Amino acid sequence: MNPGIANLHPYPFEKLRRLKEGLKPEADRYPIALSVGEPQHAVPDMIRNAIISNIQGLMKYPTSSGIPELREAISVWLASRFELKAGSVDPERQVLPVAGTREALFSFAQALIDRAENPIVLMPNPFYQIYEGAALLAGAEPRYLNTLPQNRFVPDFTSVPEAIWRRCRLIYICSPGNPSGSVMRIDELQQLIDLADRFDFVIASDECYSEIYRDEDDPPPGLLQAARAMNHDSFRNCVVFHSLSKRSNAPGLRSGFVAGDARIIAQFAKYRSYHGCTLPLPTQLASIAAWSDENHVRENRRIYRSKFDAVCSVLAEVWPMETPGASFYLWPETPIPDTDFTRGLFTRQNVTVLPGRFLSRPADGIDPGENRVRIALVQPLDECIEAANRIKNYLSTL
Repeated sequence: MNPGIANLHPYPFEKLRRLKEGLKPEADRYPIALSVGEPQHAVPDMIRNAIISNIQGLMKYPTSSGIPELREAISVWLASRFELKAGSVDPERQVLPVAGTREALFSFAQALIDRAENPIVLMPNPFYQIYEGAALLAGAEPRYLNTLPQNRFVPDFTSVPEAIWRRCRLIYICSPGNPSGSVMRIDELQQLIDLADRFDFVIASDECYSEIYRDEDDPPPGLLQAARAMNHDSFRNCVVFHSLSKRSNAPGLRSGFVAGDARIIAQFAKYRSYHGCTLPLPTQLASIAAWSDENHVRENRRIYRSKFDAVCSVLAEVWPMETPGASFYLWPETPIPDTDFTRGLFTRQNVTVLPGRFLSRPADGIDPGENRVRIALVQPLDECIEAANRIKNYLSTL
């Protein structure tokens, strides 16, 4: 067996299941789950209609690289969304459709890492656990960059010793961040690009929350956008990961893409031709429809803004917290240990949140997830307001 399997941590939701084991919530309150980042808004009609009208496409084996029309739609969207020159992302050489970012983020490390080099994979802390598992199973050493409030919950690249950069072969970043919703600035992305050029490592930028943000006039920047702004036209060592799961409320569609450095995309495509999950033709055609429409995405953001405003208003007097610039998470500090808070909230109010320490690892003498919880505002507005009132009631008993 792969020796890395022995080093894998239980997934956060398995830890949560164990934490809640044996607990019985109050019977008069229906359950509200704010623990999983699974969008509950309606799937757009264009996705439904495209799948239904093209269902006969299931009779054909799809190609691992996707149909040209999908790659073209993705290329056009990237250029429009991230202020790139038209045609600057070659749909033939720099775009690869994938079965959601989870699969791609994991397999990317397997294709990229040479375990004989004693490699390090850097990642933010807290983090999406796929990054860590990908590093371990690729034979690399995961290293954690604490994201702390004093640094806006983004990694401090200046704190990384040069010896670590020299061993680094891959760094995962996530902007907007999970769980904080923090957004990396253009200059911070460019600082990382300079480091990647100097030490020759690859940046894997997980941008799956990029389309959920509060200010319509200030969308979060992306890695390719930062590269283009510094005339880094080949996107050397830069690879971005995007998905329709959050953007279009279609987590079950399992549709995303990888784009960037053509050299890396070519090798990753070769790797995935042996193992990767290919997208069924109806899924590809539905994806074209979704990437080609912004109206449903703007409406999605409006709904999330309403939920943030309502929930934070209810909690303002008892649990004031900063609203993040993007994503659909709240990441507040807890007045008692995060695991105790989670157990108590579930038992007394039948509301489930995720303890912060389930998303982080101790590093440099601290655990940046400790005594925080992640609250995913994915349920309908009325349920989010009900949950906020229950949390308020629970806080009054502490």
